[in-house]
Amino acid sequence: MILSVCVKLKDIYEQGCHFKWIRPHACPRCNSVRVWGHGYVLACFDGFATGLWLRRFRCPDCSCIIRMKPKGYFPRFQTPIHTILVCLTQRLSGDTWNAGLSTSRQRHWLAALKRKTMACFGMGTDWIAAFYRLRKRGLIPVSRAI
Repeated sequence: MILSVCVKLKDIYEQGCHFKWIRPHACPRCNSVRVWGHGYVLACFDGFATGLWLRRFRCPDCSCIIRMKPKGYFPRFQTPIHTILVCLTQRLSGDTWNAGLSTSRQRHWLAALKRKTMACFGMGTDWIAAFYRLRKRGLIPVSRAI
């Protein structure tokens, strides 16, 4: 399970495993208060040459592993949601792909958005409006899973 928390990536990068993560008050799955540290996991984020150490916690009652992740990122994505939206808006407005990011990754986001939009809303839907509607439904608009 991934918990989004308000943290600065720069602080995590600079402090590494010494960054003070806030322990969850209770397990999000079973509400047990017996949650303890379960090490770290290395995760890649855009703008950093090396991976960042993200804290994990474990619930002994339901065996849930809780991974902390900075807010503003989709699960399993290393680019901020805002950046993804800016890239898609730029491309859909007739401009070129964002030169600062991989073109193939941006194409992947657009193809996934179109596919998911067609599956959920059908033809004739504005792609950017669909991005917001899919997020409101709790879906990741740029993932391949439907």
